[in-house]
Amino acid sequence: MPFLDVTEVLLDPDFCDTSLVCHRQIQTLDEDNFATNVPQDIPFSGVVTVDRALEAKRMAAGQNTNGAILIVTQFRLTQGKPGMDASTRLDADIVTYDGRDYRVTFVDPYTRYGAGFVQAHCELVDFDGGTPDE
Repeated sequence: MPFLDVTEVLLDPDFCDTSLVCHRQIQTLDEDNFATNVPQDIPFSGVVTVDRALEAKRMAAGQNTNGAILIVTQFRLTQGKPGMDASTRLDADIVTYDGRDYRVTFVDPYTRYGAGFVQAHCELVDFDGGTPDE
């Protein structure tokens, strides 16, 4: 087990991005089992790295652009889970980073390198390619 605590590095402003926004959907079911979403936009900070670079796949039916990022943060992102009772649940979080939306697909504990951290795997939500920033 590593004994290296990198909390100070992960919270350093040179690495930590403070512009991240979590779009969370809390779903509640009525007595007829119809879901209603209650959206929340929650700003948070974390270290973002590339998991899989943006890649355009061109097929006969059209083009699909995909990619993925990793976020190390103390904010509790979720890939979706049941709520406190049978009538509520959390949908997978959507994170806005650098003008693009990413869906949280899996969250790993990252506590071996600092207390309270998680590593979230996030995949790009379908988009049309957009305009390059360069």
